[in-house]
Amino acid sequence: MLTAGFLVVSLFALASSKPVARSLQVHETRAAPPSGFVRNGAASSDTVLDLRLALVKNNMDGLIEALYDVSTPSSAKYGQHLTKEEVEAYVAPTAESADAVTSWLSENGVTAKTVSPAGDWLAISIPVSQANEMFDADFSVFTQTDSGSESIRTLSYSIPADLKGHLSFVHPTTTFARASAQLPVKATKYTGSVKKRSTAAEPSACDSYVDPACLQALYGIPTTPATESSNYIGVTGYDDEYANQAALEDFLSEFRTDISDTTTFTVDEIDGGGNDQTQADAGVEANLDTQYTVGIATDVPVVFLSVGEDSSDGVFGFLDTANYFLNLDNPPSVITTSYGSNEEDLSISVAYSLCDAYAQLGARGTSVLFASGDGGVSGSQSSSCTDFVPTFPSGCPYVTSVGATTDFSPETAADFSAGGFSNYWGTPSFQSSQVANYLSYLGSTNSGLYNSSGRGYPDVSAQGVDFIIEYDEDWYTVDGTSCASPTFASVIALVNDQLVAAGKSTLGWLNPFLYENSGALTDITSGDNPGCNTNGFSATTGWDPVTGLGTPIFSSLLSAAGL
Repeated sequence: MLTAGFLVVSLFALASSKPVARSLQVHETRAAPPSGFVRNGAASSDTVLDLRLALVKNNMDGLIEALYDVSTPSSAKYGQHLTKEEVEAYVAPTAESADAVTSWLSENGVTAKTVSPAGDWLAISIPVSQANEMFDADFSVFTQTDSGSESIRTLSYSIPADLKGHLSFVHPTTTFARASAQLPVKATKYTGSVKKRSTAAEPSACDSYVDPACLQALYGIPTTPATESSNYIGVTGYDDEYANQAALEDFLSEFRTDISDTTTFTVDEIDGGGNDQTQADAGVEANLDTQYTVGIATDVPVVFLSVGEDSSDGVFGFLDTANYFLNLDNPPSVITTSYGSNEEDLSISVAYSLCDAYAQLGARGTSVLFASGDGGVSGSQSSSCTDFVPTFPSGCPYVTSVGATTDFSPETAADFSAGGFSNYWGTPSFQSSQVANYLSYLGSTNSGLYNSSGRGYPDVSAQGVDFIIEYDEDWYTVDGTSCASPTFASVIALVNDQLVAAGKSTLGWLNPFLYENSGALTDITSGDNPGCNTNGFSATTGWDPVTGLGTPIFSSLLSAAGL
């Protein structure tokens, strides 16, 4: 009796000291790392991994339906954006899902931290040895050949079979994103003379370079000061890109003599971000984005979000950025981002989850704009390829992708303007007829090089060549779709200002509105975006995967918005 009792107690103690055995099923796998990554060997067993666990959202389909309702002008619910709490009610995992995942983690001695407002993302830190055991994985060190940066990833992982339907995916595991988002612009020192411009500039202001007066004349952008402080622009910055306030003051004193040169932006910081004001530490991209939002969207408040390198989200800080804005009671009415990657760099589950975050922002009344990229049909940056390379996040239907134009009378497509069709998302309803028309025009050209059933991008475009900026106490010009995104964002912010002043809601997710009101944009019908040893796609009448629906006409957008 005593011996048998002792045996039972001992077995119980042994069982309670180990996790309960669970049947594991492969959850995500890839045959090999993507091009440009090589495996160096197994990761050290005691290296600590920062992992994110995405829980299954309870009703994402319901949120997307609500998003379309509040964003489609013909809908009876148009403009009735959701509150923070209403969005989170759709997104939050069920109590059953949350309990199932946290119980499994507890069995393994792992404590999780909630890192999203709705509780659909958890963060854990565990050594490689434990990660390999829990996920039946082989975490290894991979090197990105062109940068030399190293990351720890696995080509396959499993989760307990009974967590299917509760745990969406684990990240970063099979996603091989670059260490940082690609920087879209480079600066060229301007050797000509810089002239002060009045705000009543004629189109000839565009002769030597693009400045605010040029854009005001070209797109009919007003100089009337905005009045609504609740309507503001969020400008995102990554990779230790600092926005210099003294440079902005110099820029305004030259190109916006009608407003105070002390007009500036405010700074928010996440993931160890900062905003060092030493001129030599300023970033080309950060200066461009702040100078052209403050310089065009007269008196619309601008917040520069500096995202540091302490992010462990595995996607450049994009996920942390989205969750930061979603956690605000009053998020920006417009967010512009001039960074991105190739779609293939992210696993489809991670790409979908980020896209869902942008849908949540759209449902709350925020327009999310991304530069489409600068590689034509070869991706975010020009590179060698055979098949066309879609960019991310432009393929996400819930962002507005902005391509680039050049020239003025008429505007033409900039040859670097990234555009094409997503391999991850199908053609959404808001652009189905426009895409069908373009495919009919295209015929068999480029057949087999792109996904003809994919979401087409960009959605719109704006000037993207020879933007003059103040940088490192001198004048430079820059090219890229990252010039176009803050320009278009500024136009939308000024429309929103008038909407709010009239007691109406902001535009929010733009795409249904834009595709229903394509006449509010100037159609760009010439130019192409070569790459992959082809001429790429050609701009033509109507929407095209080079310049989208075209460039903004401020008065027409205002009229389409009901003002």
